[in-house]
Order: sequence, then C-alpha cells, then structure tokens
Amino acid sequence: MLLSPNKLQILLSDWYSANKRDLPWRGITDPYKIWISEIILQQTRVNQGYDYYVRFIGRFPDVVSLASAGEDEVLKYWQGLGYYSRARNLHKASKQIINTFSGVFPTGYQDVLRLSGVGDYTAAAICSLAYQQPYAVVDGNVYRVLSRLTGSATPIDTSAGKKEFAALAQQLLDTAHPDIHNQAMMDFGALQCTPANPDCNICPLKEYCVGFNSGIVSLLPVKQGKTLVTNRFFNYFFIQYSEYTYLQKREADDIWKNLYEFPLIETDKYMEPDELIEDTAFKNLFAEFQDFQISKISNPMKHILSHRVINARFYNIKINNENNNFNNFIKIRIGELDKYPISRLTEIFLEKNDSVQL
Repeated sequence: MLLSPNKLQILLSDWYSANKRDLPWRGITDPYKIWISEIILQQTRVNQGYDYYVRFIGRFPDVVSLASAGEDEVLKYWQGLGYYSRARNLHKASKQIINTFSGVFPTGYQDVLRLSGVGDYTAAAICSLAYQQPYAVVDGNVYRVLSRLTGSATPIDTSAGKKEFAALAQQLLDTAHPDIHNQAMMDFGALQCTPANPDCNICPLKEYCVGFNSGIVSLLPVKQGKTLVTNRFFNYFFIQYSEYTYLQKREADDIWKNLYEFPLIETDKYMEPDELIEDTAFKNLFAEFQDFQISKISNPMKHILSHRVINARFYNIKINNENNNFNNFIKIRIGELDKYPISRLTEIFLEKNDSVQL
C-alpha cells in the first residue's frame, strides 16, 4: 500500500506523542544548545551523551563562554566522548560566531552551514528545531527508516544513496511542524526501527513498509563498503621523577589531536617488554641514565576506535635524574594530571593504577 506524506506525518506524530524521549535539549529553541546536543550525538549514543551535555552546558552555557575558554579546557570537558575534532570544531565555530556574526547564532541555513564542523545534517537540525525552517534531517536512524520503508537497496554510503534519501526525507517532511517531524523520525529509528531485531509487529508503519512486507528488514539499509580497520601499537611510559611526571601534546593531524599523553614509542608490531627495552628508540629515550627502574608493566590493553585498534601497554618507570630528551616533554606534578585533557585509554590506565595519586 502506498504511503502518502500526509499519512506518514500523522502516524509518526501519533507515535512520537506516545513514545518520545524526555531529553534536556527537547522542547527548546535555543540554537546554541541544540547545536551542542547535535554535535555530541553525532558519534555518541543518547544515554552516554546525556551527562556530557549537562556538564558541558553547565560550564559553557552560551557561545561567549565557549569562545572565551581555552582549547585545553574545552577538550577536558569533552574527555571520554571521543572524536575530539568535534570539540575542536565547536571551539573554532564559537569564535566564528563571535567574529562573523557579532556573537549572535546565525539564523540562515547557509550561514549555519558555514560554521566549522557543521554539515548538512547538523544545519538542518538546528534550523528546523530552533527556527522551524523546513529542512529534513537525515542521520543513521533516518536512513534506516526510509530504506526499510521504501525497500530501497541503494547503498547509503554512496553519493547516489545520500542524494536519494535526502530527497525522500525532504518530500516526506511536515513543513508546518519540521521540528516535531524531524525529532519523531530520529526517535522512531532509535526506538522502534532499530538496527537489530526491530519489533515490526507493533510498528504503526508495517502495512506500508516494503522491507517488512518483503521480508528483507534485516538486509536494510545497505552499505557499499566496510571501513578498513588498522592496528597500531603504543608503548606508553608513566615516568616518575620524585613528585613529577612528563606529558607530551599530540599536535600531528592524527587521533587525539591536541590531547595530552605520556611519552610514547609507537612500534609497527606488538613487542614484549624484553624486546621493547632492546629497541633503539627505547635506548635513546633513556640514554645517559645512571639508573632507572621499571616498577610496573600493565597488561596489554586494546582500545577500539572507529577504524583503528590501539594495542597499548603502559610502563611505570622511576628515574633519579633527567637527560636532554626530557626537554621535549612537559614536566608536571603528578597531582596535576587531572588538569590536562587525555584520551579515554590513558584515563582507564590512571583509574587502574593505584600508584597514581591525583
């Protein structure tokens, strides 16, 4: 049975009224807070992002407070969420708003789209939720709903797929209530039309759903290719010199950019401790030491990112003097570690290491 836009809007609105999630960024029209929530939720589940949103807004309640903060502090409040380019872009965009838009969040779609880190989806979300402008959002949940509803096998990670589903979402949009419609579509995908084992028998759209009626729900949506996952091998050194330790800032265009970490030797394969100690890079780092002690070696730790697996090991090393290599590091008191933004991997190490007194 063909589903008209008007029929979909009615069914979706009724479902949303009964099932919508109670979230702190719902029912508001503040574009700044909507923007923060959407950026947090780009790569983060709602149940994880909820507390981060509350804490972030508590510290940075408006664009002025965010723009005037230092990047280290912004990254510290983002710590644990991952995909740190999101936080760096938020900070950069807040400065854009101050400098280009006189501190007032832009209202035009194209102006919102100009903000650092804002793409079509985020611009549509902000403009529809804050300003009631008729722009349909298309995120992973919406792709899934539309693909199953229409039975389309066009891969969603292709230009053709993005174009097809963006056009379909816009065609189905309730332009009189774009905020309600967009939130309903996203919640419907998150709660009802779930990635695995959706309960199609209680779905209000089942009689119109090509995927359900053709028995292909589990096959949709289609993705063309899988991201190549690479393994990397990190050997970290938590070096204790009296009450001090050492950090370095990751400034290369790589994972965890602008976060802090312990001195690191990256190898092209997994190395046992005895093997690493004989490595040239290790010998160079600890050259000229009269004596140093490896007091503790962590078990191998595996940290999974979107398309990388970090295989890490942490070495607790005590030294009684310094060499010139250490001039390249930031020397801090161990008790000040909690002031620096670090990766979740390093945070896990610190949580487990009872010799670190923060």
